[in-house]
Amino acid sequence: MRRISLAVLSLLGGFLPASSWAGAWTQDRGHVQVFSGFTVSRASKSFDEAGKPTHDVLFNKIFMQNSIEYGLTDAVTLFVAPEYVTVQSAAKGQAITRAHDTAVEAGARILLLSRIGTLSIQGSAKTAGAFDMTVSANQASGRQAELRLLYGRSFKLFGTAGFVDLQAAERWISRPRPNEMTIDTTAGLWLRRGTLAMFQSYSTISGRGGSAPYAPYRMHKLQLSLVQRITNKWSIQIGGLISPLGKNIVAEQGLTMSIWSRF
Repeated sequence: MRRISLAVLSLLGGFLPASSWAGAWTQDRGHVQVFSGFTVSRASKSFDEAGKPTHDVLFNKIFMQNSIEYGLTDAVTLFVAPEYVTVQSAAKGQAITRAHDTAVEAGARILLLSRIGTLSIQGSAKTAGAFDMTVSANQASGRQAELRLLYGRSFKLFGTAGFVDLQAAERWISRPRPNEMTIDTTAGLWLRRGTLAMFQSYSTISGRGGSAPYAPYRMHKLQLSLVQRITNKWSIQIGGLISPLGKNIVAEQGLTMSIWSRF
């Protein structure tokens, strides 16, 4: 049971919004933006109840996500994000568990304010799957709804353009999983024309109400990446991620690549 719990928890929040990112800004009316992401990660340790990486584990994950956004109006953006995950996981001395699953998230982002930065609200619903190996996409027990508040603002640092994006969300997830609270931060700085450096932080904290095999968990991931503009419509993002802190979750490390396109 422990090896299943470790694998399940390691997938939670793994959105990665790390693979695709849009921020608080809405798309222009009639425009489409697509993020196609691919992440490979592994872990040899997991964090215990006290947050120490003490348990030996075997963990390998491949995560793929396509996020498609459409500007219904200048203030309303619709999106759909299908995803797929495959994972191998085992606690030390136990048999390897192999699993794969899919999920689809869909929703809308609505612009609230744009005078001092950009403030938006986003709502979405998601089928069971990719972040939970214990249920299939046909079972209601793994579905979730999310409400997210987003704030983004541009700035200048020693004459160099940059931005910051702050997000907080509450996820309501059907049993046996507990609900979750997430806090995500992105900071970007244009190093030169067409090259963007991004630092991202993702935190997920479980709420009450979950049942076995879901012990209370906490996940923190950091990602550093470069985005290179290829043409006016195409860009590529390459980066790495680590999990420096956590509770009842694997200490994940990985590489990620995304293709950004806008039409």
